[in-house]
Amino acid sequence: MRLFTKLLLAVLLATAIGGPRTGHAQAAGDLEQTVSHNVQELLPDNGAGGVAVALRASGKTSFYNYGLADTAQQRPISSDSIFNLASVGKLFATTLLADAVKRGEMRLDDPVAKYVTELQKGGDIQEVTLGQIASHTSGLPREPDQYETWHRGKYTLPDFIRFLNEWQADPQHEPGQQDIYSNLAMILLRLALERRFNEPFATLMRERITAPLGMDSTALKLSPAQRARAVQGYGPLGRAIGQPGIGTSGHMDFAAAGQIFSSPRDMAAFLTANMGELPDHRDLQEAMAFAQQGVFTVNPRFTQGLAWQIVRRDDLTVIDKNGGLPVTSTYIGFVPAAKVGIVILENRGRQKATRVGRQILRDLARAMTLDPPAEGADPD
Repeated sequence: MRLFTKLLLAVLLATAIGGPRTGHAQAAGDLEQTVSHNVQELLPDNGAGGVAVALRASGKTSFYNYGLADTAQQRPISSDSIFNLASVGKLFATTLLADAVKRGEMRLDDPVAKYVTELQKGGDIQEVTLGQIASHTSGLPREPDQYETWHRGKYTLPDFIRFLNEWQADPQHEPGQQDIYSNLAMILLRLALERRFNEPFATLMRERITAPLGMDSTALKLSPAQRARAVQGYGPLGRAIGQPGIGTSGHMDFAAAGQIFSSPRDMAAFLTANMGELPDHRDLQEAMAFAQQGVFTVNPRFTQGLAWQIVRRDDLTVIDKNGGLPVTSTYIGFVPAAKVGIVILENRGRQKATRVGRQILRDLARAMTLDPPAEGADPD
């Protein structure tokens, strides 16, 4: 078993879709070698966990898989393994918002209290807009327990509403004035979407994003068949944590707050659409492009979009999003000018998926005579 595990960790599976490499892919060198070289630092020495990569280059998608989905079962990572997306899942809420804005159903400057009407009884929360929530400029804290140290247990929906109505904006962090990463705000965005369309967030996500893109392995709650493909999550030191495919909602205990799961194959479709390379999905891609536009300039090299991060250096722009939990490390990003993008999903917490993803994009961009991307922000 030890030998089998070591072989899996070396560089296990490499599957390419779309035929031989041409053009830019050849100029960038061997794609598999570039990915494998950089991914090595993510592979655990003790074999607890693995990494799945989906790479989009020159109009083709390639999959590379390393290590184990479950060490107890000696089950290898595959392109159909299902991972917890962590904060990469925020992109589904902001894509839904962008889609609603493009359809004329919502506006970025709408107050969130217009839809979550219980908040009309509150104070400062009435001034917060959907656009501020989606761009981390609402002033809301990362989690409610930053303010309420006295609260015990998870927040039910009534607890959540009560907290928001009692929340007071920091005078130095008023809505729209500063970039403050907030998990709480993104859950509020999901709730606003539910109220606007009178449907659960999971249903909206399926109807407007995952079903049109053929993403049948992406959900908040996995079916038994999907759970059979879910990876075991491991902590930073390699200890198995929780059950495969069973997420938690962090501080929140209501349906709209659930974590999102997906597979490398599904996220490759999501990446390809966000790169504007699916001509049969023009309307959705226009919404995705809208979500990628800058909303708030943090500094000359970093601009916040609708959950997307826009990182610039010289002539190169990288659009990306990262995520992290104790049991998962995730990254999605692309370089529009080079037409290259990547998804990295790892079933081990607190790993440097963001740095590795950006390094791979850097290597490919450099080979195409582009300058390397900046490191940018890493809020997760």
